[in-house]
Amino acid sequence: MPKTSNTLPKGLKAWKSLKEHYREDMRQRQVRDLFRRDNDRYDTFSLEACGLLLDYSRNIVTRKTMRLLAGLARQAGVEPLRERMFAGEPINVTEGRAVLHVALRSDREDWFHVGHQNVTEDVHRVLDAMLDFVDRVHGGVYKGYASPEPFSDVVNIGIGGSDLGIVMAREALTHYRNPAVRLHCVSNVDGTQLADILRIVDPRRTLFIVCSKTFTTQETLTNARAARAWLASRLGEEAVPTHFAAVSTNHEAMDEFGISPDNRFGFWDWVGGRYSIWSAVGLAVALYVGSENFRRFLAGGRAMDRHFREAPLERNLPAIMAGLAVWYNNFFGAETQAVLPYDGRLWRFPAFLQQLHMESNGKRVQRDGHRQRVSTGTVIWGEAGNNAQHSFYQLLHQGNRLIPVDFLAPVNGSGTWQSQHNLALANCLAQAQALMEGQDETEVRRGLKKSGLSSAEIDTLAPHKVHPGNRPSSLVLFERLDPETLGALVALYEHKVFVEGAIWGINSFDQWGVELGKRLARGLEDAVADPSAYAGKDPSIRGALEAISRWRD
Repeated sequence: MPKTSNTLPKGLKAWKSLKEHYREDMRQRQVRDLFRRDNDRYDTFSLEACGLLLDYSRNIVTRKTMRLLAGLARQAGVEPLRERMFAGEPINVTEGRAVLHVALRSDREDWFHVGHQNVTEDVHRVLDAMLDFVDRVHGGVYKGYASPEPFSDVVNIGIGGSDLGIVMAREALTHYRNPAVRLHCVSNVDGTQLADILRIVDPRRTLFIVCSKTFTTQETLTNARAARAWLASRLGEEAVPTHFAAVSTNHEAMDEFGISPDNRFGFWDWVGGRYSIWSAVGLAVALYVGSENFRRFLAGGRAMDRHFREAPLERNLPAIMAGLAVWYNNFFGAETQAVLPYDGRLWRFPAFLQQLHMESNGKRVQRDGHRQRVSTGTVIWGEAGNNAQHSFYQLLHQGNRLIPVDFLAPVNGSGTWQSQHNLALANCLAQAQALMEGQDETEVRRGLKKSGLSSAEIDTLAPHKVHPGNRPSSLVLFERLDPETLGALVALYEHKVFVEGAIWGINSFDQWGVELGKRLARGLEDAVADPSAYAGKDPSIRGALEAISRWRD
């Protein structure tokens, strides 16, 4: 059992001040009362940067709260750790690696170093090669094997960080897609996704991308080999080098698979999987939206990087959002946070943020190896707003759990009819207001009386219609969901996660927790195929294997 440390964050003066502030000032505060006492509350608790407007005025905070949260971040060393990240120092302490995904969206004149090496040059060399490949595919210069027609379908094969960001961006940027290209994504190892896709694509016009840094990821290689066999059975082995590209650094494995050297795009060990969409992992996205729109996506992330690095913590979007997350997690006991986009194109954004937050900050040990004594990480979940209203908003409004909410909304809709999007915007604003204001019993009784109910009926029904309110939410508003805005949104949450992890003193950039189950799965592969081969002693595993054997066709 690791030793317990008192240093971060409970030993900090700001933490103790926040604890006292919560107990004495904020535990029973009602946000609606704060609004009534302060006509300038919206102006005080809203901030605009990088095309995003953050309105956090509906949170259970005062000026003192935000001052203390900024002080907590400062005392926890967010600023020097931030500079170490941008300087390319190995802040991923368990793997001895730099954390430099910010370099992936750099300008050519920016200077990012790992050790003594200027990695900006490497980044742009790969980016240029990748986008040149995209332009050749889109221009019909690069075609399928012995085919006069250009590629019409791109199939990305990856998992985790090599899939989630791609799926999210595909959905978000559908309005900016090249209409001649369909993008499909395969991740799950059970084969269903791949089988469904291969039924509808033409092998002569299909390009596969295998996304795996090591080219050894079990799920990815299983799907890639199945796709390869399918293609070879229809076009012959000689077609494989033309119809496959790869994002990897394992050249020996790519040689064995048959990936052409011209179709290989690398990235670096200082790029974590969940931060890799900016790299060659984003090749499938670039093939979907085109090289210019991909550069716009990078530009949005770069703008947020500069804001995060330069703005004081008190006026810093990621730092403010991280401070609020820590405030609710560690002082109010909120275990989850809902992310609710009011644009159907962002319906996979909450799933993308799940990995970003929960794989990064789901840790129980500090960077120094000591046990962390405060709750770290937050369960992130959500759904597109109007669908969610008819699903789980009941719990948000009247449940016993405190669940902070991030509402995300463009002013100009991504669909065809702005009038319909205006309705979505109205619902978004109304839900934020309802969560804050609630509806007390006096108001409920007044409404029921107007509807003509008797006193007895009102007594029976009134408790069920009370909404306690005081449910905190933030609104992230933007002009439209375009490539720059999506880049800024992704980078905003990346840096939010960074600040949270720095305050908790944990390493947000490793993911040892995903390895144990994968290792155990390798030991069970033979037993699932032949349950009699199981030599283990786990009675539950043995019982499941017996059922598998009994029910297998």
